[in-house]
Amino acid sequence: MSFHSGRRAIVLRPFVRIPVRPLVVCGLLVLVALATAVLALSTGELTIPPGDVLRALTGDGSGAYRLVVVEWRLPRVLLALLAGAALGLAGAIFQALTRNPLGSPDVIGFNIGAYTGVLLAMITVGAGYYATATGALIGGLATGVVVYALAYRRGVHGFRLIIVGIAISAVLASVNQWLILKAKLQVAVSAAIWDDGTLNGLGWASVTPVAVVLGALVVVLLGLGRRLAVLGMGDEAAAALGVRVERTRLAYLVVGVALTAAVTAAAGPISFVALSAPQLAQRLTRTRGVALAPAAVMGAVLLIVSDWLAQHLFAPTQLPVGIVTVAVGGVYFAWLLVVARQRA
Repeated sequence: MSFHSGRRAIVLRPFVRIPVRPLVVCGLLVLVALATAVLALSTGELTIPPGDVLRALTGDGSGAYRLVVVEWRLPRVLLALLAGAALGLAGAIFQALTRNPLGSPDVIGFNIGAYTGVLLAMITVGAGYYATATGALIGGLATGVVVYALAYRRGVHGFRLIIVGIAISAVLASVNQWLILKAKLQVAVSAAIWDDGTLNGLGWASVTPVAVVLGALVVVLLGLGRRLAVLGMGDEAAAALGVRVERTRLAYLVVGVALTAAVTAAAGPISFVALSAPQLAQRLTRTRGVALAPAAVMGAVLLIVSDWLAQHLFAPTQLPVGIVTVAVGGVYFAWLLVVARQRA
């Protein structure tokens, strides 16, 4: 253990330095996520003691408990954790690229673009997972290309990217409403439910694709190394350090859009997690820039807690988790305003 610039850090000689506070914060957030997961697996119409939940997960419990825990509740819990982590990563990527706390996929419009792709797939092909997943990916990437092209002026700057993204988001929101009005009643109802963002009724068939996509994109992020932090220093500094700025920015843009599209394909456009998770993680870890790992863990915590609240606030009626995340986002914005006013 060593001290550097007034901050305690673990140094794995000769080159690797790991700050202690972010490591501790990530560990505590993981514990919160796991505790909430056990709570979600335990509670419902049938309450199962935590000990029996753990035995069911290891295959030692009764058949009825294993059915409820493993087949019915576990897929939803895993999806909440995976989708939350994906949204946290996507939010961290876009906020780092734009160097702005408002730079998240739900503000820039990539999740709305992914939802447009889902709507077109549902109307033309059907509501199967792979059809909607393909539509979400194509819609998200197409939106990313349009936003990137319109924001490009001798490079892409964060504020211009956000303004263009907000404009495209408004246009796509109108297009989505028009598509819903023109769709058949059954498709329109399914699309309207999807628009809120929900994990209700999702099972193992949705877990595997999200896990595979998230795992592959995490590998890509690991391959990109610390280039995101270097981009945060500015284009000129990054270029001086040997980073191909536009190519690297485009690679991160594609990864962020793919993360958003994977979640949208499975659960619909879930708002505010990508926006708030990186900022909350940054405040807890007290890092100078947005860090990917804390943002991912914070996103997982936010979504699994929100989903548990969505299931139990008005039980037996289950709310779409997107309604809860919007409420949490409103509280988050109110808190930001109070903090900003106190500092003024």
